[in-house]
Amino acid sequence: MERSEIKEALPHRYPFLLIDKVLGGTVGECITAKKDLMHEDPCFEGHFPGRPIMPGVFVIEAMAQAGGILSYLTMIDTEPKPLFFLAGVDNARFRRPVLPGEELFFEVDVQRVKGGIWFYNCEATVGSSLAVSAEIMCAPGGDR
Repeated sequence: MERSEIKEALPHRYPFLLIDKVLGGTVGECITAKKDLMHEDPCFEGHFPGRPIMPGVFVIEAMAQAGGILSYLTMIDTEPKPLFFLAGVDNARFRRPVLPGEELFFEVDVQRVKGGIWFYNCEATVGSSLAVSAEIMCAPGGDR
């Protein structure tokens, strides 16, 4: 899934669209996505001068966006198409900084759907190194 298709699934736009490409997955179960981090990405400006790192909350948001794409693809035949919002984050762990020039990969697995709320286990990695993990919840918040 390329950027144009991602824009159909998510309402986010530059500079807050944090998924560049969906690499694969299984509808209703899991998704793999990525973000190519450029030195000029706005998230690095001022965080931190002389030692830029991607803010952890941006990594969390990117994982939620990947989950939103998965929910969208799972419910693509639903009318009207729901719009999903980040509803909660539990057990977030930040294990290494994410730096400009790196490729950040997201693995998002559906744990359950209860009362319309989607519960995901998420990991963000750089190469084989785990950068961030979290349990994320997304809820429908209206129609597209």
